[in-house]
Amino acid sequence: MQTEKVDVLVIGAGPSGSVAASIIKKAGYSVKVVEKLKFPRFVIGESLLPRCMDALTEAGFIDAISERGFQKKFGAKFVKNGAVCDFTFEQQHTPGWTWTWQVQRADFDKTLADTVEKMGVPVEYETTVTDIKFNGSDSVTTVEDIHGNKKQIEARFIVDGSGYGRVIPKLFGLDKPSVLQSRKALFAHTMDVRRSMADEPNRITAVVHKKGVWIWIIPFSTGITSVGFVGEHGFHNEYPGTNEEQFRAMLEAEPYTRERFRDVEFVFEPRVLEAWSATTDKFYGDGFVLTGNVTEFLDPIFSSGVTLATVSSQTAAKLVIKKLQGEEVDWEKDYMEPTMQGVNVFRSYVMAWYEGTLDTIFFSKNPDPVIKQQICSVLAGYVWDQSNPYVKNHEEALKRLARLIELTEKLNTPGE
Repeated sequence: MQTEKVDVLVIGAGPSGSVAASIIKKAGYSVKVVEKLKFPRFVIGESLLPRCMDALTEAGFIDAISERGFQKKFGAKFVKNGAVCDFTFEQQHTPGWTWTWQVQRADFDKTLADTVEKMGVPVEYETTVTDIKFNGSDSVTTVEDIHGNKKQIEARFIVDGSGYGRVIPKLFGLDKPSVLQSRKALFAHTMDVRRSMADEPNRITAVVHKKGVWIWIIPFSTGITSVGFVGEHGFHNEYPGTNEEQFRAMLEAEPYTRERFRDVEFVFEPRVLEAWSATTDKFYGDGFVLTGNVTEFLDPIFSSGVTLATVSSQTAAKLVIKKLQGEEVDWEKDYMEPTMQGVNVFRSYVMAWYEGTLDTIFFSKNPDPVIKQQICSVLAGYVWDQSNPYVKNHEEALKRLARLIELTEKLNTPGE
């Protein structure tokens, strides 16, 4: 069996794997990427957050992404029963990027992977990892291509950025269910010919359809718009028929989408995504580190996926370089803890969204501008800023604020 040797094997060519491969390659180490699928391929996670721009910049991807002409994104808008809560990233609490992109992920991910290849990193598509054996921090990985050809790759370290593939967790039985409730998404790309009816194409819109059910609306620069309904399985079961029949009925049932997307042409037949939340006990081991969605994918509501993927890979890549240089690395302190910090903050906001806590905050009658700036920073992805009370005390701070708003509005309501 053929054998290759590299310093670092990266599993997965998505944003997580590409960021890690680029940063490690720029440090002078040999890197190979293996990817199970053929690119370009479809994946959700189309609305980025400003915080991921730091990681994309360090990886050297900004120019290549800019050339693709993706839709620039300057904020996020939330809508419920005609009420609007609009966040503009320029008004956030945390210094940093004030814009990002809304992207067709097939094109975006291929752009990153192509840039990595131009840096001299081999990317082998349609190549499946079938076995990994560790000998201390060194490893031997067996891979197989679509023609059945097998080979082994010896590496000093492995970065698993395989996303939903979760290669190492599945091979070594590390997977465990997320604490988040299982939900289902039905979505499609649409020819958005009535986009002029919308307020802003330069932001994602999240519409509260009913308690626990919401709609994403993500306009692209091409005139196509991504639309998806997310909710518990019981909501989806209310609509009979094919995916397309269900989707059109859902669009018709929501006043915000009814006219704009009536009889709209779909770029592809509406698709289903479900049971996406998963996690693992440990994000690293002797000779490997897990990055991106391999650690934990939460929920599409706050577009956290690509940010957690790229930032965790940015952090992991720097630690891998230290390890290869013979330095001591405290993976728990320098990787696990900050990664969980980001995951935990986003998780609190996801849970607060579905519980209705954020409804109370977002659609309050007299929002505090300072608090809105602090929450805006979280929505921009700056979930590691401990100067922000809505990061530092994320779970309790949201609950306290919602209770205060409810009490204040009750006291100010005539007849109460």
